[in-house]
Amino acid sequence: MSEYTEHDKNGVSVGLVEKKTFTFAHPPDRMELESGASLGPVTIAYETYGTLNADKSNVVLVAHALTGDSHAAGYYREDDPKPGWWDIMIGPGKGIDTNRYFVICSNVIGGCMGSTGPCSINPATGRPYGISFPVITIGDMVKAQKALMDHLGIERLLSVVGGSMGGMQVLEWSVRYPDMVASAIPLATTTRHSALAIAFNEVARQAIMSDPNWNKGDYYGGKTPDLGLAVARMIGHITYLSDEAMKQKFGRRLQDKSSFSYDFGVDFQVESYLRHQGASFVERFDANSFLYITKAADYFDLEEQHGGGSAVGAFSKASARFLVVSFTSDWLYPTYQSKAMVTAMKKNGLAVSFCEIDADFGHDAFLVPNRRLTELIRGFLKSVSAKL
Repeated sequence: MSEYTEHDKNGVSVGLVEKKTFTFAHPPDRMELESGASLGPVTIAYETYGTLNADKSNVVLVAHALTGDSHAAGYYREDDPKPGWWDIMIGPGKGIDTNRYFVICSNVIGGCMGSTGPCSINPATGRPYGISFPVITIGDMVKAQKALMDHLGIERLLSVVGGSMGGMQVLEWSVRYPDMVASAIPLATTTRHSALAIAFNEVARQAIMSDPNWNKGDYYGGKTPDLGLAVARMIGHITYLSDEAMKQKFGRRLQDKSSFSYDFGVDFQVESYLRHQGASFVERFDANSFLYITKAADYFDLEEQHGGGSAVGAFSKASARFLVVSFTSDWLYPTYQSKAMVTAMKKNGLAVSFCEIDADFGHDAFLVPNRRLTELIRGFLKSVSAKL
């Protein structure tokens, strides 16, 4: 049965939405990347929800996490079984109220959901880029988003909002284009990856590159590295949860059996869950994109890139009002990392609100319905709007 109902159309969901694209950086005016390489043409896939007001002052830009896309809310068709990835937050009367705000969400470059990435066709060869695609950074992703804003005639953003890698983009926006950003809401994020976070990403990348079907990234049109990508997803998914979430959801319960099988099949429910996550992921995501995007997240270092190694120096370039949110059970980006950025913001005299939300769901808590998070975002955006 479809989750799309008349109730969704009239008040809960934004309803039917359409993916759009914008292409820029046509040669010879290619997009210069932080690596020193260049890229062009570049296509950005994006969606919009709500109505842009006359003076274009109600724009909220939503940035997605590692394996997200531009489809943040609504449905593509009436029989669509699943809405956008943040439909719980974006819509009429929701935390990001589309009756008040014009919401934009784009797929990052390097992705595989409509924006230019390694699975896109290289116009110079007529074949997918593969690993000839240039390495991209969070800064490059934001630079491409800025090009989209210019195309849409948006000169000022009421807010930039995002969690995890989306939160990295929020922070990058705040220091790279401070005059454009009135407010910023980084959720469950960090100014730079810890060694632990880099380690998990590297193990996931090695799982992909060790798959014989990866073929040094040239697998398009042939067998794809599904096994490696599935394992990579399983590794990543463990980091998104928490010990308490795993305990509540699975414990040591067995899957469809009353005793151990004494082989290497599925015994525990958690094993079945992870295998399902891996199998479903390969149906929607490109392995090379996973390599590129995780590397971009690992390279991100707001302190080094914008502050000479200092968080205080980096945030000296910002002027936005901030709402920083962390979650008690997030061990991938623990609360101490959010507190460190809040301290650096306050040392620069920035207006900062901070909240650590008690939640058992781990790093993914910002994607799970949470009344407190919804009310925090709703109240913060109203406050920012009132002061413009």
